[in-house]
Amino acid sequence: MSTFKVKVKWGKEVYTDVEVNTEEPPLVFKAQLFALTGVNPVRQKVMMKGGVLKDDSWGNIQIVEGQTILMMGSKDEDVPVEPTVKPMFVEDMTETQLATVTNMPAGLANLGNTCYLNATVQCLKTVPELRLALKEFNTTPNTSISNFAFPEKITLALSDLYRAMETNQTIPPLVLLQMLHQAFPRFADKVEGHYMQQDANECWVELVRMLQQKLPALKNKNNDKQTTSYKSMIDQFFGGTFSVEWKCTESDTEDISKTSESFLQLSCFISQDVKYMHSGLKNRMQEHITKHSPVLGKDAVYTKTSKVNRLPAYLTIQFVRFFYKEKDRINAKILKDIKFPIDFDAFELCTPELQEKLVPVRSKFKELEDKMAVDGVKPNPRKMGDSKEVEIPTAPYWFEDDYGSNNSGYYTLQAVLTHKGRSSSSGHYVGWVRQSPMSEKWIKCDDDTVTPITTDEILKLSGGGDWHCAYVLLYGPKLLPLETKSES
Repeated sequence: MSTFKVKVKWGKEVYTDVEVNTEEPPLVFKAQLFALTGVNPVRQKVMMKGGVLKDDSWGNIQIVEGQTILMMGSKDEDVPVEPTVKPMFVEDMTETQLATVTNMPAGLANLGNTCYLNATVQCLKTVPELRLALKEFNTTPNTSISNFAFPEKITLALSDLYRAMETNQTIPPLVLLQMLHQAFPRFADKVEGHYMQQDANECWVELVRMLQQKLPALKNKNNDKQTTSYKSMIDQFFGGTFSVEWKCTESDTEDISKTSESFLQLSCFISQDVKYMHSGLKNRMQEHITKHSPVLGKDAVYTKTSKVNRLPAYLTIQFVRFFYKEKDRINAKILKDIKFPIDFDAFELCTPELQEKLVPVRSKFKELEDKMAVDGVKPNPRKMGDSKEVEIPTAPYWFEDDYGSNNSGYYTLQAVLTHKGRSSSSGHYVGWVRQSPMSEKWIKCDDDTVTPITTDEILKLSGGGDWHCAYVLLYGPKLLPLETKSES
């Protein structure tokens, strides 16, 4: 037996039914104590029969069912902060120190080939509505995380991680990693005692699916009377729908059938003639599928034509760069250069009915561009203050009856997840994120190293060599400034 339930006593608090798995490193157990108490593993002193628990080995410690374990340690906020002794000049600072003083977001420690998780977490964190939903996510207080189902465990772990990242310090995502390993054991596969590299898009998809089951839809705070038919904020803000037509190419008498499909990602397939993201997406919208024909009574080839009839506020696009190479038994990578835009227009991918609905807001964007052209000013949805960017009010980016949709078809890139290497099971993943939805400043999140970069550096991530290649893109709604609307 390797799994036990124990009691943990920390000061006046007692936690029951805490799960211990002695086949996992002790650091995993400490991560669970971190989730329960808020005490960082580096500050924990865990004592039991056999000695003090180490991070990497159980040593002589023997765990029995129902035993009481004593933990000592204080939360980070309870520890006095050491005052600054002497000033330091920017020229003398390391990248990490520079990131701290320039208000860079928190980095994430690499726990052994966990860059795929770190990059995913950083990219998803750019969605303010997701951060809000996670902040409002409630569970039963003082309940052990081990008593929850996997979707709730992962949602709670990500909520706690984003809260910890507000300190702008490097955080080890211990609890989230543990929950991910429990829910999806393949992510815990090891080779020679070390965690194997995993596919970042697989991690992205699984995380989002877990959140989809637990995060309820958000209410529009600007319109309390507005109701929503969505059960999940993931469907509400990340989910789109296709209107699909099926035409049998082998029969002139069979009627065209129509269906509807939902999506959380769009796929950009890379072929020899694809040089731009937009063409890779359009190619995916019409394909040939073999399925049973009720008229012919046999399998036949159908032309499947898809058009988007609901655009989500946040559009996720995966570049299908990996394919299984039988000879080498690896997911080999397509390194081809595929250009992607900072500002993306999804209008051509939509049904005529949706296109018609998009026109009014698109006209307002056109009015803004015309006005700025006359004034000789570049459209910019913010004002420059004395020392920082001051955001100005913007118009709703959603349809009045569909909070979480996109009402213009216009998107702005806000995160890029890249891969550097030749296969999905090796190499390195990095997250590149826009500092805020209306900022032109970008940040490179390379595990615990967080540094400012330029928009030009983002555009160089299109591929074509062994440099970082865009793998997953996250577009957010392009925002229309209210006070720069043209006057009637």
